[in-house]
Amino acid sequence: MKITNFFGKIWTCLPINDTLKCDNKCDNATYSIILVILDNMTQKSFNQLAVKFCGFTCADDLHTATALGVDAVGLVFYLPSPRFVDVDTAKMLSLIVPAFTTIVALVVNMGQDELTNLTKQVSLDIIQFHGDETPARCQKLASVVNKRWIKAIRVKHNDTAASILNQINEFKSWGASGVILDTFSDSAYGGTGHLFDWNKIPNHSPLPIYLAGGLTPDNVGDILSNQSLMAKIKGVDVSGGIEKEKGVKCGRRMWAFMNNINNVHR
Repeated sequence: MKITNFFGKIWTCLPINDTLKCDNKCDNATYSIILVILDNMTQKSFNQLAVKFCGFTCADDLHTATALGVDAVGLVFYLPSPRFVDVDTAKMLSLIVPAFTTIVALVVNMGQDELTNLTKQVSLDIIQFHGDETPARCQKLASVVNKRWIKAIRVKHNDTAASILNQINEFKSWGASGVILDTFSDSAYGGTGHLFDWNKIPNHSPLPIYLAGGLTPDNVGDILSNQSLMAKIKGVDVSGGIEKEKGVKCGRRMWAFMNNINNVHR
């Protein structure tokens, strides 16, 4: 069976008893049959988590990640980070990324002029604000460079599902395309390698939630086997958990991370 453009028009044929055919239109009965078929099909394509590998600094690591089929790759433009890349390196790395793989620029409290210069020189798809930027600030900066944007929410010990949902609602009202939930640290803006309490992730988020903070090949299976958690999140974002040292990815760990995700979905 092959269904293309399901949420628009039905352009292909369904081999049901070799009699049912749909050509650019279908009646209610046909639609009902299609929905039943889809309901009984494997849920892989609907439940598959989007995967972002972040913090690339060299071409070989990036080649490995894209060959493994990640959905997005992150480049870090925050100087104190061990995963920082300058503009020239980022330009080189961006040329490696296949057309349908998203390039995310992680920035921390970056000024407007610096962000404008960055986006003029490097091919980037999404801005990930990972600092203390307010929703209004994020919206203003993203508008200046005409990019979609996401915001990292660093989850604190005293945060609750309600307080996190309030933050998500505010970012939604200012035009965010999603949020990343990461672990709060007093000493760093991310990349701590620590988990936060996943029970704090709210239900019914108005924005896609991407889970970060302490993810590894060993614990990603816990996410996919947790139906309640899977219902709340759209994807995962990993950096330190796939490295052999800070800023240097490990091919074996990248493969294990993707393999564990794919094995759960078989």
